[in-house]
Formats: sequence, C-alpha cells, structure tokens
Amino acid sequence: MGLENMLSRLDAASEEDVEELLRNFNAENMQTFTFDPKEEKLRSRLCQSVLTVLGREVPPTCQKTCLETLRILSRDKRVPTPVANRDGMLILGEMAKLWTEEEEEEEEEENKQQSSEGKALTEEQQRVVVEALKCLCNVVYNSPTAQQVSVDVRLAHGLCASLHSARTWDHEVGLFTLRLLFLLSALRSDLRGVLRSEWQAVGLLTEVLEHTLGLRWVGPYEAAPPDPQPLPAEDNERAMEALKALFNLTLSETGAEEEEHQFRRIAAILRHLLMLRTETEEKTEEAHSHAVNLLNNLPVSCLDVLIDVPVQGGFEKYGGKNMDAVQVLIDFMEKRIDKGSNYKEGLTPVLSLLTEGSRHHREIRRFIKAQVLPPLKDVKIRPEIGTTTRNKLVRLMTHVDMGVKQTAAEFLFVLCKESVDNLLKYTGYGNAAGLLVARGLLAGGRGETQYSEDEDSDTEEYKSAKPFINPITGHVEEPMPNPIEEMTEEQKEIEAQKLVYMFDRLSRKNVIRPMVVRPDGTLAPFEETFRDPLEDNSGSNSD
Repeated sequence: MGLENMLSRLDAASEEDVEELLRNFNAENMQTFTFDPKEEKLRSRLCQSVLTVLGREVPPTCQKTCLETLRILSRDKRVPTPVANRDGMLILGEMAKLWTEEEEEEEEEENKQQSSEGKALTEEQQRVVVEALKCLCNVVYNSPTAQQVSVDVRLAHGLCASLHSARTWDHEVGLFTLRLLFLLSALRSDLRGVLRSEWQAVGLLTEVLEHTLGLRWVGPYEAAPPDPQPLPAEDNERAMEALKALFNLTLSETGAEEEEHQFRRIAAILRHLLMLRTETEEKTEEAHSHAVNLLNNLPVSCLDVLIDVPVQGGFEKYGGKNMDAVQVLIDFMEKRIDKGSNYKEGLTPVLSLLTEGSRHHREIRRFIKAQVLPPLKDVKIRPEIGTTTRNKLVRLMTHVDMGVKQTAAEFLFVLCKESVDNLLKYTGYGNAAGLLVARGLLAGGRGETQYSEDEDSDTEEYKSAKPFINPITGHVEEPMPNPIEEMTEEQKEIEAQKLVYMFDRLSRKNVIRPMVVRPDGTLAPFEETFRDPLEDNSGSNSD
C-alpha cells in the first residue's frame, strides 16, 4: 500500500483500524533501511499521525505498534521533523518511562522513582518501553536536532535516574537504556561533565557493571575470581554498552580526589572482566577490547590494581604481584598482531596500555620483557624475521602507518628501559632509526624516564657473537666478497667519483637530502655543517 493511500485511510480510521494499518506497514518495511527522498513529506505526515495516536489513551498493544512504525521511519538519516522535535521527543521519553520534563520538581521525581520501583511493568508495557528506547536511539543517532532537544529536556538525567533500578531491568530495557546513554555521551561532549559531576553517571555505571558481571569483593580493590562458567550472552551485551558509556565519560580527568577511589574500583572491575570468559571466543575478545580502551583512560597510577591482589597472591619473582591479567593482555596483543589488519584501532590501544604500564610499574615491565624480549641467543637471523613476539613487533617498527610504527617502537623502547644500546641490540639500527630520529637519540643515550638500576645480563652466545653483529641489520651476516678487492687504486678513485656525482645529482634534484647527526642526536642538513661555522667566523673577523 502506498504512503499517500495509507495516510488518507488513517485520517478516518478507528483505533482498531489504525493499529491494523500500521501493523501491515511495519510488516512490509521491517527490513527497510533506505527511503525515497521524494516521499519525505509523506513520511513526516505519517510520523505526526502516529504521534497524535500516542498522545491519546490507547492500549499497550497499539502503543507498541505505533512505536514500531516510528522506529522504522527513524532509520532515515533525514529523520522526519515531528519525531525529532520537542513534542515528539517528550512523547518518546514518556513511553520509555524516562523523566524528561525540565519543569519537574525534585520531589516529583523522587515520588516517580519510588512508584516505578515498587510497581513492576507488565510484559506488554515492557515491550512498549523497549520500542520507545529503540526509537530514541535511532532518532538521537541520526538527528543533530534531536540531540539538542535531548539536552534541553534533560533526557540524560532521566537515563541516569533509570540506572538506579538497574537490578530490576528486563534485559532489553537495560540494553537500550545503556545504549542511549552511550550515544548521548558520544555525540554530545558537553554532556559528559554534567553526567559525571551532577548526575554521578560514572558511579552508577560502575554499579551496573558490578551487578551485571556478578562481582564479589574480597578487598578494597580486589574481586573474587570469576565463575568458571561463561558469562551469559545477555549479561555480556549489557556490560559492553556500560563499558562504552564509561569510556566516553572518562575521556578527560577532572583531578578530583574522590575520582581516585572510583577509578581504582573501575580498574579492579576491568581486571575481573579480563579474567572471565564469555560464550564465544569472539565475544571474549570484544570484551577484552573494551576493557583495554577503558583502562587507557584511567590514570596510569591505577594500573597497579591489575597486579596487586593480596587475597589471590602472586609470583615471588615479581615481588608477590599477580601477573595473570597482564598475561591476558599480552595474549590479546598477540592475537591482534596475528590478525594482520586494522592495527590502528585494534592493536595500538593495547600496545599503548602495555607501554604505559611498563613505564610506570617495574614488575609489569619485567614480566612483559621476559616474554617479549628474552635474552638473545641466536643472532644469525635478522630481528624482523621469524614468528616470535619480538619478530612481529620489530616488523611493525617499519609499518606504513605512522601511528602503528611509533607505538610499536615506543613499546620496545620502554621494555629496554629507554636505552638506545639495549634497543639496538634487539632491533638493529635500521628498524629503530625512525624512533631515534623522532626522539633525537641518533647519537645514542637514554630517554627521559628514570628506571631501576638492575642490569640485563647477556647470554654467552650473544657475547661471543657480538663483535660480528652488523649494527644496522642486528644480526651476524655471512661474509661477503669485497667488490673492490681486485681493483687498482685508479679504478677505485673512478668509482668513488661516480658515486659522488650520483649523490650530487640526486641532491640537486631534491630526490634525496644528505643529512648529518648533530652532537645533540638530532638530524641537520649536510650543507649546514659547512655554512654555520663559516657564518660564525665571518662575523668574528668583520671590521
């Protein structure tokens, strides 16, 4: 049935006929995600008609059907105006049991909360709430106008109020409540500070995670080991939405003292999440990915929570610290490397996390280095060739993506305690050149971070092979024949002149630019090393 024909019938239809017409429309368009621009006005009229029906007292079955129609129409990138304006958003908020009216008084909100907690919704009413939340997700995602209206009517406040009753949520109600909060916090950065400071959203989401993951605390920042049974799929879905919302809200720190406790609590929850498994390996990896992203937002001082679990105990070799969570992160890193694609989004977050953890926590660095950069024995193979974690990371040091290259190099540099000599031992000068140029360390030396004085011991195999290692490639090369060995002195001079000529020609055409290393370890154009002293001398000898 065409939209125009349907609209003409809707105007004169009874309540039962309206529901039947909309039900047929929904069935026909359940899989429709693109819309004809020529029918935009007709879709707006349909939206307005549906909102008019929702504004009347109609049974839940009719409300659900109307909301399904709005959900389908709100998939359009050009969301019909009636559903994205103030009146439309207020109706959807009311259907979703969210308190959106800014005129509401504090005591009225409290009364509503008490009544909603004390009165369970029927199954039909829950379906209405779910459909309304789905509509709001679509509208907010697709319409900047609706995003502004959401701020004006304090939709996020209603969502935070709903978080108080998270323990009694139906799965889909909870899922789409959290998803809507994630969308608002992602699309409206100006809301994040209000959500954190005024409506305590971080604390509320933390409680949602605790409940959803079934956490049991055995210490201030230590949870009991997770259940060996996989986390149910529905619980995992809600936990992922909560993590995404928390990620948005922790993108910037306020520096408040009370946040230190909150962040350490979150770090402990994330450790628990790293140690549990879900129903599929794919979902477990997704959960770990969200945990890594959120850990990157926390102050690096909180990362000790990952290894400091007194009740469970740890390794005496690492000062009694428990390295199980760090091992999970290493395994996760290797999986992402082995995928061979999407390194920027998939790999760099975990590399950054392990880098900062190693830079500021000695035990974490020692544990990771023992696996990633074990003492060298076989130095006959180039460091970028092979299947070890070290080989894979060294290959990434020359990756085409600058961000991936820099992150991988920085990780290895920190594992070497930011010592140029140690780094070159494991990577070779050629692979490390990009990092050394960026750091101004071409002349050698160390980075700025101070590390413990414990020294790494070389193996006997490495010590015996060290004099024969090519510092550029980082391995022992097979002896090569000397190409000029049988040349006369005159032939050598001719070849040298050819080489100078070729370099000069390439330099003049700006194909290459000869550079030299300054005393401070940075690069300078070759010609400057001759021009600068002359300029200084000419100034001092002037009359």
